[in-house]
Amino acid sequence: MNRIIALIFINLVTLSTAFSQAPKAKPIFKEVSGFQVVKSIFPTAAELVQANEVWFKIVDDKKAVLGYCISSKPYSSGIIGYNGETPVIVIFDKNCVVQKVSILSNSETAGYLTKLERQNFFKNWYGLTIKDAMNVKASADSYSGATISANALRQNVDLILRKAYSKRL
Repeated sequence: MNRIIALIFINLVTLSTAFSQAPKAKPIFKEVSGFQVVKSIFPTAAELVQANEVWFKIVDDKKAVLGYCISSKPYSSGIIGYNGETPVIVIFDKNCVVQKVSILSNSETAGYLTKLERQNFFKNWYGLTIKDAMNVKASADSYSGATISANALRQNVDLILRKAYSKRL
């Protein structure tokens, strides 16, 4: 009887070790268009017009300004998430109040990004002016299971908000 229990125990340990050391899934690059993110907030947007080195105007087909956006993409190459770069786009209304924060093209694990969405990570900045948004401290540790991704995303948002504040419209 002791022998059977010992064999069962050894088999359980072996199985749990095999499953815990399963190879990491290969990251898959997900293309995310900043303009498509903009259109999710401003469906009548026709184009993005560069206002200065950081800011873009969101305009309709009559060139009327609908809002503004900024992207961390040209500045974020050193900020690495779980599977690589995690650039973000921040979309503002005409009063420079944050309407949306979203990740752009990336290789992050889709399940982790979904978890961050469900935990309202990106909504930390919604409804805030750029000055107030710069003071948001979205603690990556509070987003269990996606801490590395959340930390990189937060750094990207902080970086681009500070650049945009220094180069205000």
